[in-house]
Amino acid sequence: MVSVKAEKPPKRASLKNSKSLAPEAAKTKPEKKKKKTRNGNKETKTDENSNNYLVQPASASEQLGFFLNEFQSANDIHLSSLELESIKESCFLELSKSLDQDVKTLEKHMKESFGPSWKEALCEKHLVEGKIDPGCPAVLIISSSALRSIELLRGFRSLTKECRAVKLFSKHMKVEEQVSSLKNRVNIGSGTPSRIKKLIDIEALGISRIAVIVLDMHADVKGYSLFTLPQVRDEFWDLYKTYFHQRLLQGDLQLCLYGPIPDGNVLKGKRRKNVDE
Repeated sequence: MVSVKAEKPPKRASLKNSKSLAPEAAKTKPEKKKKKTRNGNKETKTDENSNNYLVQPASASEQLGFFLNEFQSANDIHLSSLELESIKESCFLELSKSLDQDVKTLEKHMKESFGPSWKEALCEKHLVEGKIDPGCPAVLIISSSALRSIELLRGFRSLTKECRAVKLFSKHMKVEEQVSSLKNRVNIGSGTPSRIKKLIDIEALGISRIAVIVLDMHADVKGYSLFTLPQVRDEFWDLYKTYFHQRLLQGDLQLCLYGPIPDGNVLKGKRRKNVDE
């Protein structure tokens, strides 16, 4: 049997000695921790030194519920039961649950959504007569600001070496420059609602090839997002109703709410008028 000698308890540090211990304690840096917040029934993690959300993608059902609520609330309308039935879960792109939802993984999510044809849709640089027209992206990203639009484009760097993505916002960008860029093949475009609509209005930006519209859910430092920043929100719904609503109903494209969806996405009560198609 192995005998174990009992160790003597350490002597208490005197007040004099405790002063000399303080510098030693200061040398030990605390580990960087990740905060956890609740997003409905989902757990969202954020790095203290980053503004990027690491969040499991919302289901098609959750995206649908939030979108319909915002659609009715922002436009002060009440959709009829027939109109509600026409906007289905299949209208929303359900992303892989195995990937986080941040800038770095956006490229992977889009590649998965296009399946085996991702390279042809997102990387090829040549126009194809009768199939790939100039200025017609396959993926359109809509954000609340120019800075956020640029940030999201960084997630596509490896896909846009041959065919550059286009920046579709007004900050430091002239319409003429963008029109010139849109005369070539475009696979990915990222911008703000107002400038995107203007470029569609003047027939510089085509929408016939759009398969996925990524709606950026990121909130800025003041808590505003695409759906809550007053002027931008109104411009988005104007763009959506004018150019994308019918195409969504026809099944020509899918919406993808990218980022954490706020709580309170239950459909609200009746409004005063019917939706203007």
